[in-house]
Amino acid sequence: MPTRKPARPEFSSGPCPKRPGWSAETVAAKAWLGRSHRAAGPKAQLKEAIDRIGALLGVPKGYRVGIVPASDTGAFEMAMWSMLGARPVDMLVWESFGAGWASDAMKQLKLDDCRVIEAGYGELPDLSQVRADADVCFTQNGTTSGARIPDFDWIAADREGLTFVDATSAVFAQDVDWAKVDVLTFSWQKVMGGEGAHGVLILSPRAVERLESFDAGRPLPKIFRLTKGGKLIEGIFEGATINTPSMLAVADCIDALDWIDEIGGMPATRARADANFAALQAWVDASDWARNLVADPAARSNTSVCLKIVDPDIAALDDAGQKAFTKAMVKLLERHEAAFDINGYRDAPAGLRIWCGATVDAADVEALTPWLDWAFAEAKAAL
Repeated sequence: MPTRKPARPEFSSGPCPKRPGWSAETVAAKAWLGRSHRAAGPKAQLKEAIDRIGALLGVPKGYRVGIVPASDTGAFEMAMWSMLGARPVDMLVWESFGAGWASDAMKQLKLDDCRVIEAGYGELPDLSQVRADADVCFTQNGTTSGARIPDFDWIAADREGLTFVDATSAVFAQDVDWAKVDVLTFSWQKVMGGEGAHGVLILSPRAVERLESFDAGRPLPKIFRLTKGGKLIEGIFEGATINTPSMLAVADCIDALDWIDEIGGMPATRARADANFAALQAWVDASDWARNLVADPAARSNTSVCLKIVDPDIAALDDAGQKAFTKAMVKLLERHEAAFDINGYRDAPAGLRIWCGATVDAADVEALTPWLDWAFAEAKAAL
């Protein structure tokens, strides 16, 4: 059994670990508790979060940044329900969240000309199949498969359709080519390590034009409505949220932004994620029982890293047996407080999923790897 444990054994892929040095007292001191979110101070703090997110991510002038309900899911769904249907749609699927968006497009929105371009876990679909005249919806980083797009070059510069990017486990860790993005969504609880329940929706001028010129003819619940009288509801992008936000969660977002500013902005958070991934992948490369689920190095996530077990005895088990084995490993690690919440996603192939985003320290990743070897040996001996 290893003697050194990670100082912070939280490696969950969502909600993700808090920033180094985080404290509830620091966040509470910044929070407008017991106040209306419509009051001047709280509304100004919401606008501060919007402005600082836009600045740190390098969002171009003319794009709108807003805080919306229901995390990344709410942000992406409200964009789909408000804008899809004006032209053909290509849905890119290679993990569970992309599959969910595709299911909604086909079964709930019932779009007429909607193609699903699919690949298995650990792979990417053929991006060259995307039609320039179609809207395209995809996850920048497949949180549940560990596969990310290597770049945005496959998106036509002269595209007619809009791009809808679910970037919830990518922002602040991977670059965004804003010239190729029309709608981008994410949530605070991923790379920022913030609290859940709130989403961020970023719209290009082309997306705003779509919203103001296209009527899908479908009923929209209040929390999905982005226009009124055919015009964008600008208040959403100025701190006037659709429904009541948690001002404690907003303060936690501000705290995360303060930390990102202090360490050097997005270049620093991206570098931290890269260093964490490099530490884990170096161990994987030397392992005789674990491999990255993503075979192509260019498509490997630097945040939600998914591992498969290739030991012949374990690989010979059926899916239920392999999942029972990884569950046994995870229980051992949790019992000894060496790692929490690293089992693979329920719909993904059996394996481990280890968060390597910016709020994780590389030293903790390095301390984790001997524990992975120990837990594997212990679980295998118990078979």
